Amino acid sequence: MSKYKIGVDLGGTKIEGVVLDADGREIFRKRVPTERELGYQHILNSLKNLHADLVAAADGHPTTFGIGTPGTLSRHTGLLKNSNTVCMNGQPVKADLEKMLNRPIEIQNDANCFALAEAVLGAGRGKQLVFGVIIGTGCGGGIAYNGQVLAGLQGLGGEWGHSSIDPNGPLCFCGHRGCVETFISGGGLENRYAERYGTRRPLKEVEKEYFAGQPQAVEFMTAFFDRFGRALANVIDILDPDVVVMGGGVSNFPAVYTDGVARVRHYALTDDLETPIVKHQLGDSAGVLGAALVGV
Repeated sequence: MSKYKIGVDLGGTKIEGVVLDADGREIFRKRVPTERELGYQHILNSLKNLHADLVAAADGHPTTFGIGTPGTLSRHTGLLKNSNTVCMNGQPVKADLEKMLNRPIEIQNDANCFALAEAVLGAGRGKQLVFGVIIGTGCGGGIAYNGQVLAGLQGLGGEWGHSSIDPNGPLCFCGHRGCVETFISGGGLENRYAERYGTRRPLKEVEKEYFAGQPQAVEFMTAFFDRFGRALANVIDILDPDVVVMGGGVSNFPAVYTDGVARVRHYALTDDLETPIVKHQLGDSAGVLGAALVGV
């Protein structure tokens, strides 16, 4: 009997699960709240109950199972680190779940799941080397090569958000200064705007004013595009991917693909930037679909 694929996207506010049949067609999807304030064991129990519903929807077919989550598993300890659901950090999530469910599972960083889903099913389909970018509250990335996640020796593949573009810049939660995330993520941009102008503004409002030619917005967004260009050009110079796929809230701003890409072209070490920099196709589904694709 052919295997079905189960994927779970473990987010900060919701846990979403999906079942794909042997041909990759979605046959079932369910969301439950994460309720991270109730702690680690509560989240494990929610995952166990959701897994039971997903297995039932597979209707007797054997299944693979993958989970996408912020953060990564330490190669040395097996413990989760760098998750924004902080009660999960320092916990043996994979080992505990495998014991609870009596089955092997694969856990991957959510940005890796995004990159893989877009490479296999979305905007990077047909490309060999895909760099997936998530610019939302934070700034992450993942690499897919020939339809597989390229996580790297320490699980750090694609973590461009914590490369520094200004050693004298703002302090990042990772402990370093001037990380890409502090400058171009949605949260970072709001912080930088508040620092410079003394008030916190939603980025959508600032972008509207930018298109209207409001001087303050033009000044601010011009600085954003320049930092975006510098940061992404660094990645392109190192990886030279076949395509860059943009995800997260900032990817919905049209000017990223014009003014932002112009600054990438300015900084990239090439006389003619050929790398397509495109918007995602799968939307919020990319994470859970990618989790299904990485399952074991």
